[in-house]
Amino acid sequence: MKKPGGGAVKLNGSHLGSLHVFLVAARHLSFSRAADELCLTASAVSHRINRLEDELALKLFHRMPRKVSLTEDGERLFAVMQRTMDELSEAVQERAHAEIAGQLTLYVRPSVAQCWLVPRLAQFTARYPDIQLDIRVGNESIDYRTRKIDLVLCYSDGHHPGLQSIHLMDERIAPVCSPRYAETHALTGDLHPLDHCTALHDVAAWDNAAFDAEWQLWANTTGAGISLPRRFLTFDRSDLCTLAALNHVGIAIGREQLVKDRIARGELVLPFGGFVDTPNYGYYLVYPHHDPMPKRLQVLIDWLVKEACTDL
Repeated sequence: MKKPGGGAVKLNGSHLGSLHVFLVAARHLSFSRAADELCLTASAVSHRINRLEDELALKLFHRMPRKVSLTEDGERLFAVMQRTMDELSEAVQERAHAEIAGQLTLYVRPSVAQCWLVPRLAQFTARYPDIQLDIRVGNESIDYRTRKIDLVLCYSDGHHPGLQSIHLMDERIAPVCSPRYAETHALTGDLHPLDHCTALHDVAAWDNAAFDAEWQLWANTTGAGISLPRRFLTFDRSDLCTLAALNHVGIAIGREQLVKDRIARGELVLPFGGFVDTPNYGYYLVYPHHDPMPKRLQVLIDWLVKEACTDL
């Protein structure tokens, strides 16, 4: 790193606190959530990051109304810090590994469990053989006072009052169907044939969602001004909508993280173009506040975040 005048920036002890603030803010992609975790105000987090940017002569965040995102330099610094933290954790755990044990209950939406989480679990169990992971699936809201749930992986807008929330990964959506269905209904980019299709709806896309919420989100985001099909079938799982689409039943809203492999294999197609961003919606890790945080829960969260980063 170099200052505008050409001199190299030498990190010192005073930078470490600000770098930690950056790491937390980058992990959450939110100054307010970082402030909650760090017991600071959002303005204090913003001030610390502004100062760090000035001292490093780097712009780390794009600041937009109601959200922030990492710049290229921010992504690079975040990746280095994540790797460093992983290495430090490994060094510490070499002697404390026996303490990382016990049971954890992870509650996951069924579609995410089947299409994203379960295929990755072998890596976690190999790394932490003394953690007994209990995976529960469902669509209902969780009351942590009445159910022993340590962590929830959900698709939501990230607003979970009174709970800790970590942004895991973004999601994009688009209508998907089988190649045969697209050919039969002449779906070649023109939206008008959609009127003659069967829409497949996930009625439990997120908490308190309307039965056609994801279709409406896609229509509003694309600005196409179209009417949704009058014929439809409803399911309470996104993966079942996808399965129905694979079997030529109709056309479903596909979530990129869950269907991209099937598209790559040619089992599904995108008849109306590529995926679009879902404003405010994505995958989040949600859990009650802990003081101190159990080691077994922290390593699970860290592992999930690292796995999500490998998909970027």
